[in-house]
Amino acid sequence: MSDSAVLAARSIVKRFGAVTALDGVSFELRAGEIHALCGENGAGKSTLIKLLSGVHPHGSYEGDIFVDGLPVEFRSTRDAERAGIAIIHQELALFPEMTVGENLFLGAFPRRFGRIDWDRVYAQSSATLADCGIQLDPATRVGDLGVGQQQLVEIARAIARKPKVLVLDEPTAALSRNEIDTLLAQLRKLRERGVACVFISHKLDEVFAIADRITVLRDGAAQGTLATAGTDADEIIRRMVGRRIEDHYPRRQSTCGRTLLALHGVNVDPPNAGGLALRGIEFEARAGEVLGIGGLMGAGRTELLMHLMGLWGNRRAGTVELDGQPFTADNPRVALAHGLAIVTEDRKRYGLVLPQGVTFNVSLSSLKRLRRGAFVDRDAEVARTRTIADDLRIKAQTLEQPVGTLSGGNQQKVVLGKMLLTQPKVLLLDEPTRGIDVGAKLEVYELINRLTAAGQAIVLVSSELGELMGMSDRIVMLCEGRVGGTFERSEATQERLLAAAMGRLEHAA
Repeated sequence: MSDSAVLAARSIVKRFGAVTALDGVSFELRAGEIHALCGENGAGKSTLIKLLSGVHPHGSYEGDIFVDGLPVEFRSTRDAERAGIAIIHQELALFPEMTVGENLFLGAFPRRFGRIDWDRVYAQSSATLADCGIQLDPATRVGDLGVGQQQLVEIARAIARKPKVLVLDEPTAALSRNEIDTLLAQLRKLRERGVACVFISHKLDEVFAIADRITVLRDGAAQGTLATAGTDADEIIRRMVGRRIEDHYPRRQSTCGRTLLALHGVNVDPPNAGGLALRGIEFEARAGEVLGIGGLMGAGRTELLMHLMGLWGNRRAGTVELDGQPFTADNPRVALAHGLAIVTEDRKRYGLVLPQGVTFNVSLSSLKRLRRGAFVDRDAEVARTRTIADDLRIKAQTLEQPVGTLSGGNQQKVVLGKMLLTQPKVLLLDEPTRGIDVGAKLEVYELINRLTAAGQAIVLVSSELGELMGMSDRIVMLCEGRVGGTFERSEATQERLLAAAMGRLEHAA
């Protein structure tokens, strides 16, 4: 172990029943470095950081953990916190009914005369947010924030505790480009102060932009630690998946057919006064086509898709046509019945019942097809689930395994399977590869190819320009609730797409 190691793990073995999640893994974090941890979902990344942060307590694994060269036995997360380790999990741990300021100081409220000093809470919260480059009102209720803004609050809360080690699990998954730049700048400042960071991300451009070293895990085993300056993305991917990936976006164009979804001058008011409104939205999606929708955070991408499903806003003008017929849905059941389905951005909140099994979740949106009188045909339900699980390569110990225990990529496949069984004409995909690994992304992309080849239309919302450009046949960029520009695949460049997202298309080269 290096003398400069602030945190280290040696020969870690962690089992869950018959499954070995970590198999002799060693890992070392030096003081003042940003160390990326890469690997596919299920590779063991989350298990390792849960060991390092006390979620999996000492005694539940084999091997040793060291802090500043001394062995430690974390019995809980509090033990790890006392040792100076702060962790930001992929699953947000905020209280939605409380304000930003209350969440920042939860468990450590400043007091005056035995009572919480609320003036100090909000003054210090404002200072903390400003120091992190985050523009939020600390009096805002967290439940009123978007997923990306909530992620920023989680990050600010961890930084406010002035940790020796900061562990970030997919911290940028829900952030816009500007927010990602703010976070990476903040991490560089922490590195200058001597704080060591473990950075987990599936976005290799971010890994190479910020990390000093990279450790790769595959199937619970370490595949080596590399200096970032001495390697490249292809080498990291090869170690992650055991193969070389030449084409990250394997879009196979299919013949476009009739228009399946069309919007004409659609205006939508938000459900709450003062929120984002959609104005003059026009586009069409054709059979066999992937229509990409991009834009900066707050542009209205998710709101647009949720409106089409009957879940957001009040339409004030314009029309929507689904397969040539006027269409309006006031709830998702109506949308599903007419052939419109959605895979939501927040799969855990809107797409899954986490304590329930794979079969329960896959069948949830199409139970009518399984009814035999007043009952569900259980044999047919299991057979259908097994078919879709095999088709999508869902990795689960059994079909009754709670989906909350599956990796992110496999959870996403369950949501996709659930929607595909409704047999949609148009499938709305809202950030379908958010928080999943390279291998799982490729499987999603291949599924998109199969669906369009079969004549379905895909509306793909993504915050990653590379994904939009690589997987879309046409792209619509939204800017503050309006269409900033529409592009054929051949004319889309990063510069033009970003200019349209910022309402400055006329300035793009």
